[in-house]
Amino acid sequence: MFAIVARRSLSLYSQLPSKRTLPRLIHNMSFTPVYTDKAAPVAGPYSQAIKTPTTIYCSGQIPCDAQGNLVEGTIQEKTNACIANLKAVLEEAGSGIEKVVKVNVFLTDMANFASMNEEYAKWFTHKPARSCVAVKQLPKGVDVEIECIALP
Repeated sequence: MFAIVARRSLSLYSQLPSKRTLPRLIHNMSFTPVYTDKAAPVAGPYSQAIKTPTTIYCSGQIPCDAQGNLVEGTIQEKTNACIANLKAVLEEAGSGIEKVVKVNVFLTDMANFASMNEEYAKWFTHKPARSCVAVKQLPKGVDVEIECIALP
């Protein structure tokens, strides 16, 4: 019994990075903040996105124009504004909507789910993984916010 546990422990130890590969791993963990004036400005101390060598993490986008003015109208128009902002941020990071692998949608009213999906489907024809959750409140009183993860 002890020999099996000891072998398994040694096996796990051998998977740790060596002194030779550790600097490369640390270098690969670097990241770059992404900002563009073609999307809604940030409303706090965060980046519009973070780009790593392997992934782009986009912060949540609310329905605002590039000057920070709220977009009024239907949930489809608001969803369109959120995704257009994500598109601008992704393009600034050297990526695009077609490289999105995961989307998180936040709605204050799930009655808007079908209408939001209608606009969403126009943008994400490749059907990335997605979650959609109801939340009590969103910044600036908006009723939709969308964030995503993409490949560079």
